[in-house]
Amino acid sequence: MNTDSRAGLGYGLAAYGLWGLFPLFFQLFGRSGAVEVVAHRATWSLVFCLVLIGLLGQWPQLRAALADRRLVAALAVAGGLIVVNWGTYVFAVLSERTLETALGYFINPLAVAALGILVLGERLRPLQWTAMAFGVASVVVMVVGYGELPWIALTLAGSFGLYSLVKKVAGRSVGALPGLAIETGAVAPVALGYLGYLAMTGQSTADGGYALLLAATGIVTAVPLLLFAAAARRVSMVTIAILQYLAPIGQFLLGWLVFHEPMPPARWAGFALVWAAVAVFIADALLTGRRRARLPA
Repeated sequence: MNTDSRAGLGYGLAAYGLWGLFPLFFQLFGRSGAVEVVAHRATWSLVFCLVLIGLLGQWPQLRAALADRRLVAALAVAGGLIVVNWGTYVFAVLSERTLETALGYFINPLAVAALGILVLGERLRPLQWTAMAFGVASVVVMVVGYGELPWIALTLAGSFGLYSLVKKVAGRSVGALPGLAIETGAVAPVALGYLGYLAMTGQSTADGGYALLLAATGIVTAVPLLLFAAAARRVSMVTIAILQYLAPIGQFLLGWLVFHEPMPPARWAGFALVWAAVAVFIADALLTGRRRARLPA
């Protein structure tokens, strides 16, 4: 690996490592509801993005993106989807269901692949079909074992899968920072309206040092995204595909070993099937990467 690739790997490890530790941070917001936390997260993410855009001199990129109405509309939809994802995630962590968030992010690549087939007409390779089968089997096992759908995991996987689809259709004409600013800007009026309502009715939990903690959600949201953007420019997609599993691994270990959430046999069986799907996906990515590396330029 050259210096640039090593730096990219370091950025990727940092990004996914931070995402894997998110449950520790969001456990601090037990006195607030998930909706209030997400409203602060959207609002302060926008503020932090605008400050960084100013510091990095990216106002021209932001203005160019805002001039494209189709792009703005797509990013507004993406903003709504990511808020659903954030809200579900925070609710799960605050209700001691971190293991379900890990399951959701393990399933997420399968959801993205399924949307690629159904919406974009993409074709899967045989190993990818095998991984999809393992993923479906894991959901079936958990439904049978629990008697209900793992709705948190499916909502997380589905909302982020749709978010990824919208971002792909929107194209790569906008950078990570201006894109996040537009996404959060689209939902900021609703978030600010809700926070104003809580303040006027005396239901807001933002007081004293705790208000600063809520404001920090903006930094916590934006920093891993910027690290990811730096990594994506420096390492291969195969490397990114493998690194993405660090986050749910971290969430799983926290839920199991730190928060001591229950792991009955049905949940172990479901996770085992998901991990089999992950292993097949990684094997397919590595094999495909090697085949392409052998091709002439």
